[in-house]
Amino acid sequence: MGMLVGAVGALVASTDVRPNIVLLFADDLGYGDLSSYGSTVSRTPAIDSLGRDGIRFTRFYANSPECTPSRTALLTGRYQQRVGGLECAIGNGNVGRYDEAVWLRERDELGLPFSELSIARRLKDVGYATGIFGKWHLGYDDAKFGPNGHGFDEAFVTLGGGTDYVAHTEPDGISYLRHNGEPVEADGYLTDVFADRAIEWMTKQDGPFFIYLPFTAPHNPYQAPGDGPEPLPWDKGDIDTYRAMVEHLDKRVGDVLRAIDARESDRETIVVFISDNGAVSPGTNLPLRGWKGQLWEGGIRVPCFIRWPGKVPAGQVSDQVASNIDVTATLLAAAGAPARPERPLDGVDLTDVFTTEHAPVERTIFFRYKRLEHRRYAVMEGDRKLVIDNGETWLVDLAADPSEENNLAAALPAEVARLRARLELWQEDVTAPRLHDFHATTP
Repeated sequence: MGMLVGAVGALVASTDVRPNIVLLFADDLGYGDLSSYGSTVSRTPAIDSLGRDGIRFTRFYANSPECTPSRTALLTGRYQQRVGGLECAIGNGNVGRYDEAVWLRERDELGLPFSELSIARRLKDVGYATGIFGKWHLGYDDAKFGPNGHGFDEAFVTLGGGTDYVAHTEPDGISYLRHNGEPVEADGYLTDVFADRAIEWMTKQDGPFFIYLPFTAPHNPYQAPGDGPEPLPWDKGDIDTYRAMVEHLDKRVGDVLRAIDARESDRETIVVFISDNGAVSPGTNLPLRGWKGQLWEGGIRVPCFIRWPGKVPAGQVSDQVASNIDVTATLLAAAGAPARPERPLDGVDLTDVFTTEHAPVERTIFFRYKRLEHRRYAVMEGDRKLVIDNGETWLVDLAADPSEENNLAAALPAEVARLRARLELWQEDVTAPRLHDFHATTP
């Protein structure tokens, strides 16, 4: 595919106008949870407007079916496996949930180390003000893994994976809200707390800025705006509460969009909206198979919109296969950020796909997920997808069978072998250096 990295960089250099970037990240929002993706439960006009004014992707993939690894891939533009130990969500209270993560936790190294190059640091290097408002979930130790050390000038976050929307505590009863590394208290429903602070910070910026707004909604516990301080049991939710959470998320996204549009500036603003992985019940991933934590389409195919006035023609719907790491590459290219050979990106710049009449380009994307005893692998090449789910092998043709009901593995053994070989080569390539001693001492 012809990339526009050079062209975009030249444009930035000649005009000295760098687009503002607002990256909106939902938590556990399913493929079927938005009106424009077929929901008959929730009404989401603000989020859907991003597709009306820009592009909506029908085959966008989170790089993982869980929180921490998906965020790692998004922030680094690289497969999370290259970091090591972050292939499933860090447990509440800083718990490792599989062997490599446990080993790192025992050494106080469970998190995203500062040796990785985040999108925030790379944008900061080319003149952006950078802010994060929301869920971090990349390590509980601010001194080693916190957002400020990854290039964020302003960071108002909850460190862990699941936070009470009213009390702002995790299931252990402890609050992990932090403002620039320091414990902080806040009043209000958590979705509002993050949206309000992002809008407030945005209004103070004169130069180009990058906002990363990873909402906790609609992740459990299931609490709607106005609910009392006692949530439902953390893993139990009803559809009415879930609908209220999604629709309130939509409302606050609308407030962010209005704040962007109200700025008296001729600088373009790129807005991206995605979810970190598929939904759990009472959310929905229909018509796709599977849930969060699985490598079936329902666990990894998620909503995605990009609005870029003057660059992305309005009202596009694209079947282009893309993932978190491609968003990173595309945004860095748009900002004119130079390549960093010591940390090459795994994603590709998709600018020419959605700014021109460009046919979808075939991509090959790899997945590996580890949690407790679960080991799940997948490789997608065009419409063919190989899934190895805890030892069970499936081959599906997504064009003919988007719900992944028919296993072609027995009928096409040569194709299974070919894709399995590609998966094995990828796994060798993404071996994490910081796990060298773990592998050396593990039978």
